[in-house]
Amino acid sequence: MAVNEEKKKSGKMAGRLRVGDDWNAITIIALSQNNPLKAIAEFVENSIDAQAANVTIIRGKEKGEHYLKIIDDGNGIPRDEDGVPDFKYVATHICDSLKRKLKREGHANSQIQGEFGIGLLSFWTVGEGLSMVCSGTGGKTYEMTMRKGKPGYDIKKRAHLLSFKGTALRLAPLLAGIRSLNGEKIQRYLASELRDRIRSSGVKIKVVDRVSRMECDVEPREFSGRLLHNMPSLATVAGDIYEELYLCEQSAANQVGLYRNGTRVLPNITSLDEFRGEVWNSGFLQGVLDVSYLTITPGTRDGIIRDEKFVSFIAVVKLLEEELAARIREQQKAEDERASRNILKSVQTALREAIMDLPPEEYDWFDLYGKKKTMTGGEDGGKSDSSQGPAGVPAVLDADSEVTEQKQFFEFAGPLFSAKIYPSSTLVSVSRARLLRAIGMDKSRRTIDSGLAITWSIAEGIGVLDKAEGEIVQYIAPNEPGLVRVKAVVRQGTVSCEAECFITVVDSLIEEPKKDILSKKGLPGYTLESARGSMWRSRYDEKNNVIVINSGHRDFVFASRNKLRKVRYISRLFSKELVSKNFAGLSANDMMERLIELSLYTEEKLRP
Repeated sequence: MAVNEEKKKSGKMAGRLRVGDDWNAITIIALSQNNPLKAIAEFVENSIDAQAANVTIIRGKEKGEHYLKIIDDGNGIPRDEDGVPDFKYVATHICDSLKRKLKREGHANSQIQGEFGIGLLSFWTVGEGLSMVCSGTGGKTYEMTMRKGKPGYDIKKRAHLLSFKGTALRLAPLLAGIRSLNGEKIQRYLASELRDRIRSSGVKIKVVDRVSRMECDVEPREFSGRLLHNMPSLATVAGDIYEELYLCEQSAANQVGLYRNGTRVLPNITSLDEFRGEVWNSGFLQGVLDVSYLTITPGTRDGIIRDEKFVSFIAVVKLLEEELAARIREQQKAEDERASRNILKSVQTALREAIMDLPPEEYDWFDLYGKKKTMTGGEDGGKSDSSQGPAGVPAVLDADSEVTEQKQFFEFAGPLFSAKIYPSSTLVSVSRARLLRAIGMDKSRRTIDSGLAITWSIAEGIGVLDKAEGEIVQYIAPNEPGLVRVKAVVRQGTVSCEAECFITVVDSLIEEPKKDILSKKGLPGYTLESARGSMWRSRYDEKNNVIVINSGHRDFVFASRNKLRKVRYISRLFSKELVSKNFAGLSANDMMERLIELSLYTEEKLRP
């Protein structure tokens, strides 16, 4: 008595917290689950905790009411002393999980379901009523029922022809807002949410949707990409961290989930402020970080308590980020190189096809057809020149890459539609030779590489052809000047096409000016150079035969946000540089006309 009086005089008071309104507390707990799919996952987890080998989820409709059943073959509800399922304990010990109690006592491998003792109440966010059926040790079947918003519960015997092992849970009627929750959505969610729990336990989960008439198994989600090995060990005083990370092609859909003991806590770790850095937001990573010692919020189970354990987790992950950043840089470099090769191939192919549709005498800059190294002839009497294609036309750019890469479906030529001789017009000195090549093309002007029969003849004038058949022939000029017309007939089955070329035989040739660097090297490649703040978009490096593109220009940055836009932007830069180099003597207005013409035909042929 004297002690209490002293406390009152000192103004100090102490005591224990208690719940003032039990039912209000239960209501708050029951409504704390904000995701019905998470609630369903908790019911399935209870089955896994009960050592179930098979779990079946059934969605159906009966007497106008939608329902959801979860049936397992596990150990069921713990029995009381009489061997009866102890439903009363489950209903009257909210927040007092047996499993949690046994864990405190050191039974880490306890198979009794539940962890917080509130999972069953989450049925409030799924349906209006809950029915749970389980058999006792004597083979008799018992049922417990609850209603949303009602404090009471009922336990009764249930007539059942055969006893069964496990538990059958039924939620009905389902809430109006989740009746569209079909079997496919449930399957996808559980495959990610319980990925590691399914893999470690070996449980078979089946979803049967009788409304949509579909049935599927829940398979643990498989990640794409390359599994990262030899990563730093993530050990802390509180425990180890399991990491399973995959390096993938960059995509906004790629994300790393945060798990605890095999159950997903967060689908994307970047929802935590501490993981919003470049590594986790890069879009290159998929996988799992499983931290068994994290403290999570019991109600939603998707919130994390920022305690000392969380701080130690953040600290050790920083070591992992350094290694991941290095791996991502390597991946980015490889992807950039691959994308550049694909874009270059697309742009060059489009340019070649576009120029084939344009007047050859105006756009005779580089070889568009010499895909194979062949003997060339000309004013030297037919000497070999491996850098030249047939008829003295330079070899196609990047011939090695064109030959080694496998053709896509759209690159195979169709049936014969037209024919052409290269060159279509040429000068030859008297008594000298010139190689001629005939090709067949389909309707899209793609070259047909096989299945053709080609015959040659001199339709007008004099001279000699070294042979009358074949793709490539040699014309030998007479010893006097004249005009010669050579004809080639290309046949494919019953279809035939004709082509002609004109050869002017002269006494002597004025020395031809040196061909442009583009004609000697073919279409240029391209490379990137970051020059932020500079106004230039591209420039042609004549020495290396490449177009240097300013990757720091705001137009390039904008174009790079979309693949097709980027390809079009680079094709326009190619057109600009090619026109600028090959029509250097034209006025600005005429050069713009050429640029528009070439860009128009090139963009029509682009295949991103």
